[in-house]
Amino acid sequence: MDKIAYDVKEEMAILSLNNPTANALSSYIFNHLSSLLDKIEQNSQIKVVIIKGEGRFFSAGADIKEFTSLQQSSQFKEMAEQTQELFNRIEHFHIPVIAAIHGAALGGGLELAMACHIRYVAESAKLGMPETTLGIIPGFAGTQRLPRIVGTAKAYEMILTGEPISGKEAYTYGLANHVVGDDELMEKTMELAEKIAGKSMLSIEKVMELIPYTQSEKFREGVKAEADAFGSIFASEGAKEGVQAFMEKRKPNFKNK
Repeated sequence: MDKIAYDVKEEMAILSLNNPTANALSSYIFNHLSSLLDKIEQNSQIKVVIIKGEGRFFSAGADIKEFTSLQQSSQFKEMAEQTQELFNRIEHFHIPVIAAIHGAALGGGLELAMACHIRYVAESAKLGMPETTLGIIPGFAGTQRLPRIVGTAKAYEMILTGEPISGKEAYTYGLANHVVGDDELMEKTMELAEKIAGKSMLSIEKVMELIPYTQSEKFREGVKAEADAFGSIFASEGAKEGVQAFMEKRKPNFKNK
């Protein structure tokens, strides 16, 4: 079974995360996603991409079990850098990428959604960055994209508490373009994609090329600093306790850590 289903409808490509039960993001999924982006780039007819999740979630985050197979800070840093590069590729893709979010977009799942250009969110969805509850930090550019989208004050709150916000709150804070009823999510997302696909390819590509000029050099510096910090924190005692507690389904003890 493919971890990402790929479908093309007229001038739209639909990528469906399909890794039961929570659509956890793994290196395999990242490699598969990269290959599908290659495939889309080779199809000159595709004007818009939709990323969604099968089952109950968009994506509840990165595969923590895979993290536990890594041992050294350098390995965690390398993982962060490689995933940041993939998400940066999405953000600078030649055609728009829309995230259709239902259920939950947490941790790496939210970082993937934030790399997309447009986000449609179901009312009951939960969006958050729970990494600090595991004694770690976001590593896929979450500390840089979230404040750029919702503002620094809300980003501090979301990342430091690890508490998710609802689909309605995501819209209020600018994290979602639109919030819709749960049963309307794909219908409304497809309507948007069809409107975009109705424009000329040259116009679309030029818009996608020009808007990223607003991104500052500080963002690129911040992303690099995040990867460095991600690697060093994963080697800490707090991270070991947090990840172990997550695996054992208990509350971590961060006292003196």
